[in-house]
Amino acid sequence: MTRTPAEVVRQTLVSHAPNGIAYATAGEVTLPTPDLERMIAAVPSAVAAALERKAYYFVPLTVSQGDETVIAERYDVALSDDAVCHRNLNLGGSQCVFISTRLMDDKFSVAFEFYINVGHALVERAGIPKEFSDLVWKQVEGNVRGETSMDAWEARKVATGNHGDTEKAKNDYFTATFSDAISIYMLTLLLDVDYLDLRERDYQLLAPAALAERLRKVAELFPANAGFEFAVLYRRRGSN
Repeated sequence: MTRTPAEVVRQTLVSHAPNGIAYATAGEVTLPTPDLERMIAAVPSAVAAALERKAYYFVPLTVSQGDETVIAERYDVALSDDAVCHRNLNLGGSQCVFISTRLMDDKFSVAFEFYINVGHALVERAGIPKEFSDLVWKQVEGNVRGETSMDAWEARKVATGNHGDTEKAKNDYFTATFSDAISIYMLTLLLDVDYLDLRERDYQLLAPAALAERLRKVAELFPANAGFEFAVLYRRRGSN
């Protein structure tokens, strides 16, 4: 069974987390409620304040059917091929974000998808702090290796090259690196993240010390909420 996004919004009760984020679940979402609530609560209040008139709907599958989007009530193999990780839709004067929880098989993946969306929304609505962009550009000038995403990797190549619109690429680079850093920072507030879990095959991962420097700057700008702690550890807890 599927419903239109408008039907889901109309028929689903929205809750508000202590940090102010509006969210709801619809359909057979297998992520335990306490895990979902803590995942949302990890978003620092200073970040959540930029998400006004935005609501997150955690659903089994968000399915793209041509020009239309439908929401599946439960996981369906037949629909999964056309499912997308998330879809942002403007409905009733608010932006509603539908996140497909059943496309991802663990809390890490669902949380990261949510935090990536939050990170991009923060940049769109609040911009990029100059002290962060100054930090990452200083790292570039110091030839720090690797990056945090393909978008950052590609924008950095153009921004430091001799061809193309280098100024636009520089701004794109700052947008990508800040969104990435915010997302990873929130993930570390929720989970004990192994740095290698973030690696991708298509580009070289940012040097650990450089990422730690970016995350510390983000933590200064957006302190963790009560009950959450940010720390950079060079060994996983419990390792020898």
